[in-house]
Amino acid sequence: MKVLNFGSLNLDYVYSVDSFLRPGETKSANGRNTFLGGKGFNQSVALAKAGAPVWHAGDAGESAGLFRQELESCGAHTDFLRESGDVCGHAVIQVDRSGQNCILIYHGSNYSIEESFVNEVLDRFSEGDIVVLQNEINATHYIIDEAHRRGMRIALNPSPYDESIRAMPLEKLSWLILNEVEGKDLSGQDTEEGYVRWFRERYPQLKVVVTLGKRGALYIDRETVLHHPSYDARIVDTTAAGDVFTGFFLAGEAMGRPIAETMRIASKAAGISISRPGASPSVPTMEEVESIHLDLLQE
Repeated sequence: MKVLNFGSLNLDYVYSVDSFLRPGETKSANGRNTFLGGKGFNQSVALAKAGAPVWHAGDAGESAGLFRQELESCGAHTDFLRESGDVCGHAVIQVDRSGQNCILIYHGSNYSIEESFVNEVLDRFSEGDIVVLQNEINATHYIIDEAHRRGMRIALNPSPYDESIRAMPLEKLSWLILNEVEGKDLSGQDTEEGYVRWFRERYPQLKVVVTLGKRGALYIDRETVLHHPSYDARIVDTTAAGDVFTGFFLAGEAMGRPIAETMRIASKAAGISISRPGASPSVPTMEEVESIHLDLLQE
């Protein structure tokens, strides 16, 4: 069993600010760092560090060498990482003094994925393998259709969320991982009970994970609803917490771990990541997840 992450690669320009900019406001940043990021890249790093056999497919434009080096150092495979002449996707990220962030994304080379490239990559994988997707490349709908036709299992993290998600064939997915706001927007339900019922009735085949911020995460399938609280960690930067959770969760599913154990590991990995600066640099190893002590956050 192999994991293919067909995902975005961004250069993250992270600015430390006291508070987020308001319309018409100009202010000086307290500092700036540049990190390798993108939801796809972050999730491949997390999958690899969690022990999953992961191949990253995507287009990093003129910055492909940087991403290839980092992915391979984490244990991910880069056979399908392209280097086109396009400008690499990038993000401008403000991180305030409480560790919260706001993000502006430019797609760049992430939107240069052709159907022929998709077919070339998928031809190298088999029925039962896992495809991981986000909403930061241009061919997501086509990849879902083709992967499903080939009998692959598909995980979608529909972030950043927009109306295109409603047009995607969610009935072809095996996993849907989203945050609480996205879950409510997609289902049209205002309560936890409401969107649990909606997902079970509309997509009974789906395993759904809803991340709840400080309240932890919720797992839903046709038989089980399981809540895991978050961990009590000092917040430095929340930028990649959701990607870390997603990577460690899907690694657990790929390895066949019990769902309660998978939720514990993914939640703790995300807790460790928010105590560190940056996106991919904040991703812990599995050894760190097992050795670092964090208390559960008391509600």
